[in-house]
Amino acid sequence: MRLISVNVGLPRVVTLKGDPVSTGIFKEPVAGRVMLRTLNLDGDRQADLSVHGGPSKAVYAYPSEHYDFWKRELPGLKLPWGMFGENFTSAGLFETELNIGDRFRVGSAVVMVTEPRMPCYKLGIKFGRSDIVKKFLASERTGFYFAVLQEGEVGSGDPIELIEQTDHSVRVSDITRLYTREKRNLGLLRRAVAVEALPESWKSYFHQRIKKLVDQGD
Repeated sequence: MRLISVNVGLPRVVTLKGDPVSTGIFKEPVAGRVMLRTLNLDGDRQADLSVHGGPSKAVYAYPSEHYDFWKRELPGLKLPWGMFGENFTSAGLFETELNIGDRFRVGSAVVMVTEPRMPCYKLGIKFGRSDIVKKFLASERTGFYFAVLQEGEVGSGDPIELIEQTDHSVRVSDITRLYTREKRNLGLLRRAVAVEALPESWKSYFHQRIKKLVDQGD
């Protein structure tokens, strides 16, 4: 497992249907080593902090292996590293294998897996096509967020070393499936809300779903 590319970018204003929109989705690979801090990488910022960023979404990682899928899905479109707005383009990490709460060492930093990425309309701005949001979510190739447990320097080529694997086995992909196609999976919902590392926003959302299912007698 290793870090293929480190990508950063500051918010910029673009035009959508004649209106200005501020977005931090435009990331570019950087050379050398970069300081990873509690809220983001040096040189990187999020535009709308109500839905992006924060301690549980300090770093967005996207598997490099998914790029081949998207090259087939979107022929003719250039897909440089960072195209999905990710800070880390990774190798060897997959949503179907990562547990919420797994901890890794990257460079001199320590990070923890927290949640999948839920796409918003700004992904459509980046790709120049509104259907990418639906395609992205349906693919379940969402990437995932890290919280930063220990600040440190990172750089492309760094190993990504597993230092602690949680034992509850709630995967990143499980959270995505609960949001998309397994909304009535009461057993998985209950397992998910018991995961300490899962952000409170997800727990609250799933608690509401559990209550509704129980009230309905499911």
